Amino acid sequence: MTDIRDRLDDIEQFVERTEGKVYPRRVFMGMAAAMGLAPIAARLTPALADSKELVVVNWGGDAVKGMQRSWVDPYLKKFPDRKAVIDGTGPSTSRIRMMVESKKVAWDVMDRNLHTALELGPEGVLEPMDYSIVDKSKVRPEHSVEWGIGNYIYANVLTYNTKKWGGMVPQSWADVWDVKKFPGKRAFRREADGQLEAALMADGVPMDKVYPIDMKRALDMLKKIKEHAFFYTVIADGQNAFRNGEAHLGQLLNTRAWPLKQDTKGLVDWTWNQGVSWGACWMVPKGATGGKAIWDFINVSLDPAGQAELLKTNGYGPSNPEASKLLDAEWNKVNPGAPENYAKMLPGGIAWYAKNATQARQDVIDALAG
Repeated sequence: MTDIRDRLDDIEQFVERTEGKVYPRRVFMGMAAAMGLAPIAARLTPALADSKELVVVNWGGDAVKGMQRSWVDPYLKKFPDRKAVIDGTGPSTSRIRMMVESKKVAWDVMDRNLHTALELGPEGVLEPMDYSIVDKSKVRPEHSVEWGIGNYIYANVLTYNTKKWGGMVPQSWADVWDVKKFPGKRAFRREADGQLEAALMADGVPMDKVYPIDMKRALDMLKKIKEHAFFYTVIADGQNAFRNGEAHLGQLLNTRAWPLKQDTKGLVDWTWNQGVSWGACWMVPKGATGGKAIWDFINVSLDPAGQAELLKTNGYGPSNPEASKLLDAEWNKVNPGAPENYAKMLPGGIAWYAKNATQARQDVIDALAG
């Protein structure tokens, strides 16, 4: 039943993201084939395209414009005889597997997270990074693995209402779990990553001892707080809970907390202290046909100038620490990749999640339902 639901979710998402849009023929036919769909299943008009066109796939929305301006345009400026397009329909794991298995690979470069690279790489569905072209010294050591390299940083951050407690604000996960000192509704995402780490730090586990995660201890802490908390599934729902006053403290992605602070004129704020930082990454599907252009594009995307530009468009932090030097003090305040902010956070345990993500997610769901 779970496989069927995942399949239906993928089809629904595919139709929603492609409806009424125009994509290159290669992108369209490859996506449809990977999904096992006839072209009529999506209201999409394929446009003629050069077969040598590089196809970069991300999760749509503002990320399309942001990555176009920050990475694709600089790449095309450096290589004016080449072509590139962004496909915003989302590189879900099921689509990656089906595309590679069908041997109809339409994508060249995919935007995911590092633990997915460690999960899928050993399955043989990803190409190893060509580090003879891609300069991995441009990112922190923890943001390069055999099958992926970090393209930006985001974080789970402690978010709070600045007016709720008479000038006091929570600054640690122990504060968030202290319902007497900070009464009010908490908000957490109904997922494992970020929540498990916060629970352990709230229980006094030092950051350098969080991994491997003690699941029983973490789940016990989530159970302890759940009657005081709102657990959201859709990220926008968590953001709205803070906006409308339903939640007073808890956890959001920094990419949601930053615009929320602007929207509420500072009523809602966040701290980098004890945040959990994550590296998104570029992955390449097995059988991608882009050749050397794939590695050239990835390498260009790691240049500091484009990385700094992406922060300004999406709130995604640079994976290249040098980019922080191109940003002024105000921009670095909202930059998870700025050295002073990054040092306050726990780097997410990608190796642990590569092995345990699926079971951990189910354990969290079961603990909150019980």
